[in-house]
Amino acid sequence: MKIKKDDEVIVIAGKDKGATGKVIKSLPKENRVVVEGVNLIKKHKKANQAGGQQGEVVTQEASIHVSNVALAEDGKATRVGYRFEEDGTKVRVSRRSGKDI
Repeated sequence: MKIKKDDEVIVIAGKDKGATGKVIKSLPKENRVVVEGVNLIKKHKKANQAGGQQGEVVTQEASIHVSNVALAEDGKATRVGYRFEEDGTKVRVSRRSGKDI
């Protein structure tokens, strides 16, 4: 998966198209990412009598498929490629500008 935690991404498809945000969590097994401020859902929390907590409705981010986001560079979407250094390390590269990510 080419999108990782703490990357700045832009949503390119879906109800939040055009929104940008930082990746909070990456879920590579499911090919999904959680982006802050994107795909907000309302989750109903059950009351807990033993803990004395009241029931409430919480707004939180849900995961979004990684194909619906792209890495943001200067506010525009860019694809990600890879390049190998002389010492054998793998480096992510922006396809738009050719710069290292």
